[in-house]
Amino acid sequence: MSDTTTRDLVQTGSIHRTSRSGVPTRASVAVYAADPVLRVGVVQQLRQRPEIELLDDADAERAQVSLVVVDGIDDDVAALLNRLRYNSATRTGLVIGTLGAGGLQRVIECGVPVVLRRAEADQDQLVRLVLAAANGEGVLPGDLLGELLSHVGNLQRSALDPGALSLSALTTREADMLRLVSEGLDTAEIARKTSYSERTVKNVLHEIITRLQLRNRAHAVGYALRNGLI
Repeated sequence: MSDTTTRDLVQTGSIHRTSRSGVPTRASVAVYAADPVLRVGVVQQLRQRPEIELLDDADAERAQVSLVVVDGIDDDVAALLNRLRYNSATRTGLVIGTLGAGGLQRVIECGVPVVLRRAEADQDQLVRLVLAAANGEGVLPGDLLGELLSHVGNLQRSALDPGALSLSALTTREADMLRLVSEGLDTAEIARKTSYSERTVKNVLHEIITRLQLRNRAHAVGYALRNGLI
């Protein structure tokens, strides 16, 4: 999905009402989808619900919730998520087909607090997702929440004992890429497997080698295996 494609993403769709408890009961939504079939499916489900106001293209920038519907995360989707992140008028929700290796970390890096797998995106789940985003809540599938908590725990242990060698010495993305290198995959294969660009793969591996003062990829894999990092 090129920059032009990102600009051409179909857009449709502020909180107008709240309950007495302050929880929003109606929210305006802009839907971003590169695939028109995905767009139609999501829009048709949301259009039927009184809790949702779908905004047209001209008003998409002021939507309280920007709902991004994609197959997976790549550099162009990440660029869109980052652009939406800096729009103070909106909060971003993500409906995604699959999250590859390191996908959760990348989503979090893009500032997306609300994620729903497309296979689970029925009408009720979509509405819950939108209202949660409008209310500033974070929502993740159970298995992804467990992965996030594990990652946070690793980071906390690393902060308490900076000299300790553990998986937290590498980011999830770095560890995943080194595992794939250890399996004999080349740059192009790792890019396809992780949904990153080849340039991103090269940059990540170069960062590992430079930071750990290693000679090459083979040295990095050996170092990581010896120290239990992968």
